[in-house]
Parts: sequence; C-alpha cells; structure tokens
Amino acid sequence: MACLSHKLNRLEVGMMLDIIKAIILGIVEGITEFLPISSTGHLILVNEFIKMSQTTQFTDMFNVVIQLGAIMAVVVLYFHKLNPLSPRKTHVEQHETWVLWFKVIVAVLPSVVIGLLFNDWMDAHLMNWQVVSAMLLLYGILFIVIENRNANRQPQFTDLSRLSYSTAFIIGMFQLLSLIPGTSRSGATILGGIIIGTSRYVATEFSFFLAIPTMFGASLLKVYKYFSNGGAFTGLQTTILLTGMLVSFIVAYFAIRFLLNYIQHNNFKVFGWYRIILSIIVIGYFGFLAH
Repeated sequence: MACLSHKLNRLEVGMMLDIIKAIILGIVEGITEFLPISSTGHLILVNEFIKMSQTTQFTDMFNVVIQLGAIMAVVVLYFHKLNPLSPRKTHVEQHETWVLWFKVIVAVLPSVVIGLLFNDWMDAHLMNWQVVSAMLLLYGILFIVIENRNANRQPQFTDLSRLSYSTAFIIGMFQLLSLIPGTSRSGATILGGIIIGTSRYVATEFSFFLAIPTMFGASLLKVYKYFSNGGAFTGLQTTILLTGMLVSFIVAYFAIRFLLNYIQHNNFKVFGWYRIILSIIVIGYFGFLAH
C-alpha cells in the first residue's frame, strides 16, 4: 500500500508540474507572439529547460496550438473593428471592414500555399537552434538598419484603409519568411510593412489581423496531423492544452496593448538589440554549454 501511495503521489506531482510548465509556456507564448522577437525561438529555448513529461508529438502540437489563445486576444481587442456585421457601424464602415478582411485574405494566401507544400520539410530540416539563432541575429540587425534608414522618412501609409491589395500581398510575401523558425511572424510582417512605407502602427495592426487566419490555420493543420498520426488527448493533456491557451490569451492581451502604446512613441530598435542578444545566448548555450 505504501508503495502504491508513493507512486500515486509521484504521478500527482508529475501532473501538477506539467500544468505549471504549461502556464510558463503560455506566458512565454503570450509575450512573444506579437512582439517581433520570435515566439518559436523562445519556446525552443524554454522547452530545453522545462520539458513536459508528455510525448514529443503532443509537445510539438502544444507549442503551436497554444497560439490560438494569443490570437483570441486580438479578436477580443479588435472585435468591433473586425466585425463587418456590427449594427453600430454605418454601411460605409461595414464595407470598409469587409475590404480589410479581403486584404487580409490576399495577404495570407502565400503562406497558405507554401506552408501546406513545405510544412513537413521545414519542421524536419529547419526546426533547430542553428537556424533559430541565425534568424534571430539576421532580423535583429535588419530592424536596427531599417529603423536607422527610416529615421528621417515619413511613412506613405498612415491608415489601414489606404493599404492597397498589392501592398497587402507584398506584406503577405514577407510573412512567408516567418516560416523559417526564429524569424518571427510579426517581425517579418512588421518589417515588410515598414520597408514598403507603412507607419509602425499600421504595420503592427495589419500584422495582428494577418495572424488570425494564419495561426488559426496552422493550429488546425497541426491538430489534424496529430490525430491522423494516431494521437489522442488524455484528460491531463486536455487540461494542459486549455491551461496554456488561457494563459497565452491573458498575457497576449496585455502584450498587444503594451506594444501599441510603445510604438506610438518609440521605434523597433530595442527589439532588434534584444534579438541579437538572444541569438548570442542561444548560440552560447546550445553550441557550447549544452554539450
């Protein structure tokens, strides 16, 4: 009986630890999903230290699907702006909302096509610390260079309604770059927007909206592959997943508000420097200390 009780206690402790780890990963996801610093890069690093006692297949799926919580924060914060059926909007405003959604769809198409074709290959060949650290470093430098270049330039697009379909498509092409781990989806789209002449605020908001179909689709694809490969959710795994999503939603809600307020008075160079520092940490740990 004592042995059985000891095993049960160890099982309960393991379950609680996995839930705590899900909370930590949810916090990391919520902070990093919309800041241009790569949520994937951070999750890879954090997972190295707090691995859950679940299957690799579940953990890989978890790291993608908890993004749904962060995406819901965008939906909640922008529900009125993104709802074309709102009775509080005039017909003109409803039309403008539909146009915004069409632009988002145009922008997401490149990622849908390329993502479906090469998702498995990229997971197999690019999901490693070498690629992540290289992309963290490269885009960190790019943010600093582009912000310095634009220091005395006025943006061409200061309102979302002024974005053309072709401009939206170009931003969507930049999002393709984020299929490489460590790039940062928000980082690639924000950088792309700034390069082609949008204000920081417009680039950031459009990046938020573009995240909704992009990450929703990525999560559905990951769940489909998980189940099609024989996966199933235990009660604990369901709790872990829902906990991570809830935490990422709450944290992302405040992270989005912080970023929108920050960029009204500041540029993105601080995130560029942060990426460079994180890249050095990743290289130092995985390249030397982990061995």
